[in-house]
Amino acid sequence: MPTITLPDASQRHFDAPLSIAAIAADIGAGLAKAAIGGRVDGRLVDTSYVVGEDAEIAIVTDRDEDGVAMIRHSTAHLMAQAVKQLYPGAQVTIGPVIDNGFYYDFAYERAFDPEDLEKIEARMRELAKADYPLERSVMPRAEAIAYFQNLGEDYKAEIIADIPEDQELSLYTQGDFTDLCRGPHVPSTGRLKAFKLTKVAGAYWRGDSNNEMLQRIYGTAWPNKQQLEEYLHRLAEAERRDHRRIGQELNLFSVQEDAGGGLVFWHPNGARIRRAIESYWFEMHEKAGYEFLVTPHIANLDLWKTSGHADFYAESMYEPMQDDHQSFQLKPMNCPFHVLIYKDRLRSYRDLPLRWAEMGTVYRREMSGALHGLMRVRGFTQDDAHIFCREDQIEDEILRILDLTLDVLKAFDFKEFDINLSTRPEKAVGSDAIWEQSTAALRAALARKGLDYEVDEGGGAFYGPKIDIKIRDAIGRQWQCSTVQLDFNLPERFDMEYVGDDNSRRRPIMIHRALLGSVERFFGVLIEHYAGYFPLWLAPTQAMVLTITDRQDDYAQEIEKSLKNRGFRVASDLRNEKIGFKIREHTLQRVPYLLVVGDREMESGAVAVRTREGKDLGSMPLEALAEVLAKEVASRGQTILED
Repeated sequence: MPTITLPDASQRHFDAPLSIAAIAADIGAGLAKAAIGGRVDGRLVDTSYVVGEDAEIAIVTDRDEDGVAMIRHSTAHLMAQAVKQLYPGAQVTIGPVIDNGFYYDFAYERAFDPEDLEKIEARMRELAKADYPLERSVMPRAEAIAYFQNLGEDYKAEIIADIPEDQELSLYTQGDFTDLCRGPHVPSTGRLKAFKLTKVAGAYWRGDSNNEMLQRIYGTAWPNKQQLEEYLHRLAEAERRDHRRIGQELNLFSVQEDAGGGLVFWHPNGARIRRAIESYWFEMHEKAGYEFLVTPHIANLDLWKTSGHADFYAESMYEPMQDDHQSFQLKPMNCPFHVLIYKDRLRSYRDLPLRWAEMGTVYRREMSGALHGLMRVRGFTQDDAHIFCREDQIEDEILRILDLTLDVLKAFDFKEFDINLSTRPEKAVGSDAIWEQSTAALRAALARKGLDYEVDEGGGAFYGPKIDIKIRDAIGRQWQCSTVQLDFNLPERFDMEYVGDDNSRRRPIMIHRALLGSVERFFGVLIEHYAGYFPLWLAPTQAMVLTITDRQDDYAQEIEKSLKNRGFRVASDLRNEKIGFKIREHTLQRVPYLLVVGDREMESGAVAVRTREGKDLGSMPLEALAEVLAKEVASRGQTILED
């Protein structure tokens, strides 16, 4: 008879096998009501699963990550049932759980439209209210293939045919709908109370563009309506902040399909912001002891063979081009170029560390379907840096990198970070000793900074451990930007050396490091983080001088010239339009400060200052305005005039 060990290490003894639901009921009525699944010796199961032997048991509720995943998986089945009832000719294929929701792919004679989604969602609510139990059964492989073929579900039959013969096939039935699924699922459809279908898109069967195009319906599901509403609000906020739309509104950039797609064209407004970002980046790196490199965009194919990219990264590289009986390829990374500069002369232990940084543009082959605004492109500029150091210098160099990284990210108003330390995978280059020493150095640097982190066991690259820093934006989304990666591979492949203090030849340690990741992607993140309301130091136009009548034109131009001479990005609007119209237009363009000049301001040598938020800051002499603007730019983000 089974003895059940619970997560708190307490034990319960039972006289006969019993289900997860019964175990939950034995613990308490509240838990029995909340239970939607269980874990048996670590394996996720349905509440109907019967435990017949001693086991470690955990009851899963909708407060658990596993429970939320079960809700989403079951909601995908609910959607498939609704589709089959409304559109009997549709075939179901696969329906996995994804971040914040689920999707299901259907083969149907036409594309589903928004009206279809409304009908499907309404039917889902009816099916949930009916509270059908989800019942698991097992079927032999040949019988399962015949079963789905008889239903006209050819895609399901094909999926089953590809499953190994020794693998158990489980089916789940709810009402009139049966689906192939390994499970587990919630006990009944009545547990599904908070869901929403969000969009429909095309998707190739099994992700292969040579196969049929299917209809993919996306949805989201949550334990309760409050969480659903909060998520839908975040979704709407993300849509409002979409960098592609804001980029168009503010005339920041474009991705020109005539040029092939995935290539970013920086317009004057966007280029001003980029220049501000890069100027700050160079300033901070110079202070941190880096020197700057500029390297070519292409290299002989032999270089990429030596680095390993030609073998291990070929799918992401563009085809070689021929010139003068040589093959050249666009660079996908800057690393080998920095290695060549290192090898240009013999280095001594006294030369190390060498800290080299470059805003280096690279090119990677991306499928057109994967391209997405600034977030996924074919040509982009990495804020790349490589440190070449001795083994005993690793910890100090990592600490310096962390200091610089956090300082730079905080200047862009990112204050929350999630950090991962990734350790040695099964297949790796380098000795056990250097891996242990390097990983310990990363840990020690994180500890010295007082940074919390999670360990990703085995998540490092084959050539070294790494630290990943994820930022959180204004609406709580995570973005992977900064990476610190130790590398034992390239120094070996390129036979890099330095002369040690005992006159022996030794291998340097190479540290790859990016703070922003890529300028393009980081710019996209910034647009969405700020919703286009860039702080003064980044704003493409920091102040706009607005005239009330043409009598102030000369004065407005004097103000513009004076502020430009002080280094501010200023323009004048001298159009024969009402002042209210001008204020509204430049407010929509998110210009931080609007400087209104009428006869009174012209006579007193002042400007009337308004913010883009609509605050009237009153009249101010030009000298005083310039002083506070300079302080705000220097403060990087802190508004001075409104304090």
